[in-house]
Amino acid sequence: MLRDGGNAVDAAVAAVLMSFAAESALTGPGAGGFMLVHTADGEDHLLDFFVAAPGLGGAQGEPAALLPVEIRFSDEAAQVFHVGPASCGVPGTPLGLAEAAQRFGTASLAELTAPAARAAREGVEVTPVQAYLLELLGPIMRSSAECAAVYEPDGRPLRVGERVRLPELGTWLERFGAEGPDFVYRGDVGAALAAWVGERGGALSAADLDAYRVESRPPARALYRGREILTNPPPSSGGILVTYALDLLGRIDRPGDVEVLVEVMESAGRARTADFAAGLYADGYLERFMAVEALEGAAGEVSARLGAGGAVAPRGTRPDSRLGSTTHISVLDDQGACVSVTCSNGSSSGVVVPGTGVHLNNMLGEQDLNPLGFGRQEPGRRVSSMMAPAVVLRDGVPEAAIGSAGSNRIRSAILQTILALVDERVPAEVAVARPRLHVEGGVVEAEPGVDPRVLDALERRGRPVRRWRERNLYFGGVQAAARDPETGALSGGGDPRRGGAAVVV
Repeated sequence: MLRDGGNAVDAAVAAVLMSFAAESALTGPGAGGFMLVHTADGEDHLLDFFVAAPGLGGAQGEPAALLPVEIRFSDEAAQVFHVGPASCGVPGTPLGLAEAAQRFGTASLAELTAPAARAAREGVEVTPVQAYLLELLGPIMRSSAECAAVYEPDGRPLRVGERVRLPELGTWLERFGAEGPDFVYRGDVGAALAAWVGERGGALSAADLDAYRVESRPPARALYRGREILTNPPPSSGGILVTYALDLLGRIDRPGDVEVLVEVMESAGRARTADFAAGLYADGYLERFMAVEALEGAAGEVSARLGAGGAVAPRGTRPDSRLGSTTHISVLDDQGACVSVTCSNGSSSGVVVPGTGVHLNNMLGEQDLNPLGFGRQEPGRRVSSMMAPAVVLRDGVPEAAIGSAGSNRIRSAILQTILALVDERVPAEVAVARPRLHVEGGVVEAEPGVDPRVLDALERRGRPVRRWRERNLYFGGVQAAARDPETGALSGGGDPRRGGAAVVV
């Protein structure tokens, strides 16, 4: 799209549509997402088309139970995911992409969808990372006959070099290009989704689809070392936790100090309380959460802990093994516009509705997104998310578009990549590939390449450290596009942990 004269939004929308075919287990027309747009004229827009809680249609019979499925990441680490019709929320990607293209793009939907429709029909070759994901998610992919027919047509997960063929998705994409999204929300495909899910005890209804709207929100903002960072505001949580950490790091002003970074990550994690989860839906919560007095107090506490050399008692020693089945795309164009867009199908629901090309999300069964318990989301309300598409501006000019997959690790992955870009001024591919840390449950998780002397120092301070033997997609999947503020040179970083890719045109 960029080579053909399209702008950043055209390229982003086309890439998201291609991801429906190329990463269909992670995203698709049954998913939800967020797009952060900085236009060539300097306007900033956050489009929220994430999944909404269903139930506006009322009870449709006996409700189904969530289907627990155990996913084994290793002999030591397993995670129970909840899937099936009861896990399916109202999808937002079709309406969100159409609105983004209409408001900010220059190409027609037909132009944007054509390559993706062709890829879906011809099939996309399975890469090593995708083969690993299909093997890992095999219990979900086998949870329904319709899903197994796509991903395990020979009774086993597809292997490297084989193809995922999605002819019904190809038809969906062609219709989307020709008609727009109305057939999903008020037409025959929407009726099929509601009937299939409703007949199996899920809450998704025609009323939920008809009521769904894209929300346009002002981005959350943070200042860090002369940059303005824009990201996802409430009711999502990931973006404001990133801005919170950046603000603390800017106040403490010890760039490159890993002990400071760990303490700040811990502080951001502690801020995610039950009151935080409830406050995300309250008016003015972002301003209260990011109030100067609160931030200065938190920065003082971090500095005091570092100065005193005290230990922080761990709250657990088991890593959070949630995969985070999410796709991110970042684009910069030569007109000064940039786009950061993240979409997710959760861990997939296993619910593939025949004849539609739609594999629905399982956001109502994602434990992280339902902190008050399953089945307690208010119908029509957006489900909260850790997804945090971000843009870094310097004097109003885009310096980077960045985002990540990875559930709870999204915030730490984005934070560390921004620090590498801003503090060290390395190209995007170097920043994305850097070894990462994540703090969860009081434990410092560390990839190979993190300075062992720093890890030893953390242990002497009383912090448990888990040293991973190899780089792993546990630590997120960052995709970044960056422009050097001095030279104007462009760079792109596709995360090797997730089979990411980048191109400069």
